[in-house]
Formats: sequence, C-alpha cells, structure tokens
Amino acid sequence: MSYQLTTLSNGLRVASERLPGVENVSFAINVDVGARHEQPAQHGVAHLLEHMAFKGTSTHNAQEIAEAFDDIGGQLNAFTSHEHTVYYAKILKHDLPFAARMLCDILRDSIFDADELAKEQQVIVQELAMHHDTPDDLVFDYFQEAAFPDQALGRSILGTAERICAHQSDDLRRYVAQHYHPSRMVISAAGAVDHDALVRLMEQHLHMPEVAASPLQAGRYGGGCRIVAKQLEQLQLVLGMQGLAQSDARYYQQQVLSTILGGGMSSRLFQEIREKRGLVYSIQSFVSSYSDCGVFAIYAATGEKEAAELMPVVCDVLRDVTHAVTSPELQRAKQQHKATLLMARESTSTVAEWIGRHLLHYGEYRDAAHINALVDAITLDDIHALARDLFVAPSLTLAALGPVSQVMDTDAIATRLAA
Repeated sequence: MSYQLTTLSNGLRVASERLPGVENVSFAINVDVGARHEQPAQHGVAHLLEHMAFKGTSTHNAQEIAEAFDDIGGQLNAFTSHEHTVYYAKILKHDLPFAARMLCDILRDSIFDADELAKEQQVIVQELAMHHDTPDDLVFDYFQEAAFPDQALGRSILGTAERICAHQSDDLRRYVAQHYHPSRMVISAAGAVDHDALVRLMEQHLHMPEVAASPLQAGRYGGGCRIVAKQLEQLQLVLGMQGLAQSDARYYQQQVLSTILGGGMSSRLFQEIREKRGLVYSIQSFVSSYSDCGVFAIYAATGEKEAAELMPVVCDVLRDVTHAVTSPELQRAKQQHKATLLMARESTSTVAEWIGRHLLHYGEYRDAAHINALVDAITLDDIHALARDLFVAPSLTLAALGPVSQVMDTDAIATRLAA
C-alpha cells in the first residue's frame, strides 16, 4: 500500500495514498469540529461556515473561485457532520498545486463579507424549507433530537432560520479562531499524488495559529419519543436504541449485524416485512456512530393501516437475531461489507475521505486489508452476543411523522421485545 503520513512541526497531519491507474487527485482538508461543538447561541454556525467557505477571500471573490475550478474541470465542495467539517476538491493530477493553494487560502483568508453572508443565510433558509417539506429527511431530525435530548448532538446540523439569520461575520471569525487549529486538522489526498510534493505544498500554504482545543460535551444517549401527526400519504418511522461508539472494538460487528438485519434485499427485515408481508416499500437498519456514543436504528415508510402490524413484526425479527443468525447469513453479510469496501476504493474521493476520518477518529488509517481482517474474524457468537446487548431490554428511541394513529408506543414495543 502506498500510504504515507507526515506530521508537520505545527501538528498538522498530511496523509496520502497513491492509487494506480487514475489521473485525478482528491484533496481534502478535514477539521475535527462539527455541529456537536456548537454552543446553543452558535446553533447552525458550522454549517453556515461551510456555506461561506467559497464566498470570497482577500484575493478572490466568489465568482472568481467558482470560475477558477470550472476552468480546470475540477470539483469543489464541502460538508458538515456532527463531528467533522471537510473541504475538498477533485482535480486532474497536474492541478493539485493550484487546488491546494486555493483551499488553504479559503481556510486561512475567507473574509465573510456581510453582503455575501446575508445572501447565503437566505439560501440556507430555503434549504431548511426544503428539508421541512421532505418527511423522510425530517423524521431523522426528530429521531436525533429524541435520542440525544438537550445537547448539541441532538440538534439539527442545519440550525433554525432564526439562529442562522442572527449570525454575523464576526461570529464566523470567532468560530474559526476557536476551532480551526493545525493539530485538529488532517490533510488527506488520494489518487495520482506525490506525497513529498503534497507535504511541501502544506508547509508553504497552510499556516494557522495553534490554540488549546475547547472541551467537547460528552454525548449522552437519552431515548424517548417524538411523534408528530401530519397529513401525509405515508408514515415515516425510525425506531432505535443505544449503539456503539466509533472507537468500540465491536464497531465492525455492529456494521455486519446491521447488514444481516436490514442491509439489503436478502436481509431479515426486507424479506420478512416487505417480501413476505408487503407492509412497506422501504425498510432498512442503520448505524450512527460518534467518537463517544452511537445509535442503532431501523427506518421504515409504511401506510397508516399497515403501521399496527409493522412494529410487532420488527420486534419479532429483532428477537430472532439474538440467537438464530445462520452461518450462511453471516458469510453473506461479511461478503457484502467487503465488496462494498473494495468497490468504493475505486473512488479517489472516498479514499481521501476515509483517510481523513480515520485519522481524526482513530489516530491511524485503517486500510481495506485491515478492515477486512476484522470483518473476517467475526463469529456467530459475536453477532448473537452483540444483538442481545443491543436489543434485549433497550432504552428505545421512536420518531414518527405522518398518519400516526396506529403507532405502538415505546412501552408496548419494549414489552414485545421482552416476550
């Protein structure tokens, strides 16, 4: 594997993996700060900052930045999660010096012009309106809020229209000064990249002061209900329980368990609930793992009259997974996980994102061979034991949006699980 890591004198980590047979490079600046680092008065500022990243520096305005990347056929974007913010570009290999210089300039020298800020605040207000008009997105906000009440981890990444419009340019500058430090950042690149040249670019272009990191509020899973009646054609429903943190030794066991339960067309939930009973069009399980906590959950969209039958069947499937997973099921789930991982490695953007996320979470890059070895080592006993830990007497979180009259409450669900 042609992976290399260099730590500069200011604590900035520069990591790259050269991938054969490609002519492009994906370059990312990964920052160990996201929506869960916000104080209540800062709600939405991390996402707003990401939107403002490409709105102008002291040397390039927003149109010039956009035209510069279009001129070279490159891609430029950013995203915010609860724990990280990532700024990235995908370019042809000879354009890496330009892209790296531009992204570093954006990070160090964004001016956060007041007029541009006012326009972008209205863009986010429109994004919020679209989000609230999309029930299968909105129900996940309700679920997150119920799972992690009264803390930043439970608040929407987008913020609220009121808070977004209240932020001023100085709020963005203070947020950057508070959180954007070299030791909390990882430069990652994948594709046709020369590592030594990348290190020289970072030594030349990315100079930021180091400041002590602000303490992070520990994530506290709470559990509870958020049931919202609304006139919709379908009921949107998310049922979950406390899961594992990203750093837990059983993290990949949890991933494989989720695949067995609701990760594809052969999964237990899909076969039992859609194929055999026709109760849903869509059903799946998923895992959201953070640095110190996590949730394991099931999402389904169903009709009002089908809702009464749906949840008891879900409970029965969860109970069966605690003791009745078969060897062929486990092998199939392992192969799905490994194939997905290997196919995703054909994307330079995916590999660059993995490198950055792994270094921020684990302090090391876990390549495909490392992860596949962990997956191969999982046994039926591991899966059954983890399922019992997660599904027997759990503290439940339930979010439902739409025609909710037939939704079981969490006490009834818990009783069914314990039967």
